Amino acid sequence: QVQLVESGGGLVQPGGSLRLSCAASGSIFSIHAMGWYRQFPGKQRELVAGISSGSGSSTNYADSVKGRFTISRDNAKNTVYLQMNSLKPEDTAVYYCNARLFGSDWLSVQWDWGQGTQVTVSS
Repeated sequence: QVQLVESGGGLVQPGGSLRLSCAASGSIFSIHAMGWYRQFPGKQRELVAGISSGSGSSTNYADSVKGRFTISRDNAKNTVYLQMNSLKPEDTAVYYCNARLFGSDWLSVQWDWGQGTQVTVSS
């Protein structure tokens, strides 16, 4: 079973930056499209950013983060990243990564969720 380990979260002031990492073990990582998701208290997880399999030549972003967040991947390290700039208080959430289930949309994921990483944007 694949294990996902997210890291890089923390407390940051509005306008600041964070870089999240997600390491996946036990799978052929490069064949999976990967996504970053976030969950607000009492809400379902939502897709923040997605990146295609292989070289990751295709990316997509939620409207709320376009122009501020960048997703990337390093297949040699089985890791996907989320660079978050110009952070806003409304970005405060727990952030998770996962692979998109083959043949499905981003709402369906391949593996069990990891523990996530808390991002708090506050002055």
